[in-house]
Amino acid sequence: MSLMAETKQLPLRKDVPVELTWDLTTIYQTDSEFETDYQAVENDLTALQQLSGTLGKSAADLLKATEALLAASRKLEKVYVYAQLKNDQDTSQDRYQAMYARSQSLAARFGAAVAWFDPELLTLSPKQMADYYQQEPKLKAYQRLYDQTFAKREHILNHDVEEVLAGADDIFSSGEKTFGILDNTDLSFPSVTDENGNQVQLSQGVYSILLESADRTVRKEAFQKLYQVYQQFQHTLASTLTTNVKNHNFKARLRGYHSALEAALSANEVPVKVYDNLITEVNRHLDLLHRYVALRKRILGVDELHMYDLYTSLVGEKSPQYTFDESKKVALDALQVMGPEYVSHVKEEFNNRWIDVVENRYKRSGGYSSGTYDTNPFILLNWQNNLDNLYTLIHETGHSMHSYYASHHQPYQYGDYSIFVAEIASTTNENILTDYLLDKYKDDQNMKRHILNYYLDGFKGTVFRQTQFAEFEQYIHEQDAKGQPLTANFLDDYYRQLNQKYYGDGVVSDEQISLEWSRIPHFYYNFYVYQYATGFAAASTLADKIVNGGQADVDRYLNYLKSGSSDTPINVMKKAGVDMTQPDYLTRAFKIFEERLDEFEKLF
Repeated sequence: MSLMAETKQLPLRKDVPVELTWDLTTIYQTDSEFETDYQAVENDLTALQQLSGTLGKSAADLLKATEALLAASRKLEKVYVYAQLKNDQDTSQDRYQAMYARSQSLAARFGAAVAWFDPELLTLSPKQMADYYQQEPKLKAYQRLYDQTFAKREHILNHDVEEVLAGADDIFSSGEKTFGILDNTDLSFPSVTDENGNQVQLSQGVYSILLESADRTVRKEAFQKLYQVYQQFQHTLASTLTTNVKNHNFKARLRGYHSALEAALSANEVPVKVYDNLITEVNRHLDLLHRYVALRKRILGVDELHMYDLYTSLVGEKSPQYTFDESKKVALDALQVMGPEYVSHVKEEFNNRWIDVVENRYKRSGGYSSGTYDTNPFILLNWQNNLDNLYTLIHETGHSMHSYYASHHQPYQYGDYSIFVAEIASTTNENILTDYLLDKYKDDQNMKRHILNYYLDGFKGTVFRQTQFAEFEQYIHEQDAKGQPLTANFLDDYYRQLNQKYYGDGVVSDEQISLEWSRIPHFYYNFYVYQYATGFAAASTLADKIVNGGQADVDRYLNYLKSGSSDTPINVMKKAGVDMTQPDYLTRAFKIFEERLDEFEKLF
């Protein structure tokens, strides 16, 4: 089917069956209820600002300010999420566009109104805090919240400097913003020919579809033409990336961190050792990626394997089809290993319209899980009947169950969770589904091929590829800190060498791949990508324990979901049975990858 033929007429929002839409009345029954809370938060802003200067007066004053700040934040969360979900379900509605814009503005004003709190909290000495806890025992409920701020004590600068840094934030993010405008708006991509001979306009989304094409000439043309555009602008893009790296290095130095990496990870309370372990272990296991690449070359039957050959299916025929109803049934069956309580909450999600299922005109693309502390979670999907969407459903369900358990077992201040642990719950569900499907179709070679192909490609794209990105990101920050100019040629040369190291001799590191760094938005996210790799590896290990272990393993996992942010991310994961400061969880994930690679090789 050509890309052009896929632009079928989507239904308007009003024509989508109600049972396939989410029920946002669990946040607000009506828009006027939203307006009431919006007004209440707006009124809170002045009162919150007036509490500035009170924290050092008494334990009672600290309690009063903390409770006021959290109560307003809790209300703001509902206002913001309601407006965002209403807008995302149909972005053409002026009313909800305006509602969302107002909520974003309110959130910014809230941030400004409470900006005094952390610097003022830091003026309280450990002795004063100890006295406060004795004088007002209710403060103990917020001790971890305060400790997170106190942990940064030596890295927070005096009030004047902090004010200047906050005011200059727009300037600091200019590299990222310029890249975003160039990449999303100003770069003009040529047309290419799809497998049905139609001319299609190249874009990031179309490019990823064309790279999966079974027609090699289509893949090659898309690859070459995309990078022609980036090549023209590589010196500009080297400049935007350099600006971003210099921003990270400057702030890290100013705040007294050893490196930009340490500064970025400490924001999530993650030790640098976790990052170092990841890169070391992935490098130790690159022979598995080389084996996988060699197998890909053999199955595709090509003399030379190129970078544009790494995303096309090795199974050939179309992916298995799953309707939404079939997918819910499969997900419930696969998740039985989590025990009856977990499954009962998944049924709640499926039966009570927590999910916005089908694509309608002007609906936001992609999929996500969202929600607030005081409501059920919500999932946005744009459903297609395929294996990928079955995985998306169980992935987003993992996020939603994490939110459900955290909000039902923690007070508001700890009812959310760190980004470091967020992807683990969703990917554990994916890995449980893989185990379930491999067992269910153990005698169906064709289905096994599809599932193993999906898993191996997911592991390659998440663990190996994201670690390659993490290694590149660390290197360019270190080089800039040493005074090395990050010219386009310098970045091209290093990136190509790194690519050759990762994929080995079995694949041609095409000249164009040297430019891949120039089109990856994640390089502007400040050491974010490594979490995809650590998350996937931890999830592989956890799913293995849940499927092949006992009740104790399931209980430990559920305790992790219930922990929210009541402890550091590393300690929360220890509760689940994975110590992420040690390399064992990575070794185990590679063992699972190797076993499945063996199995896939046998099928061919």
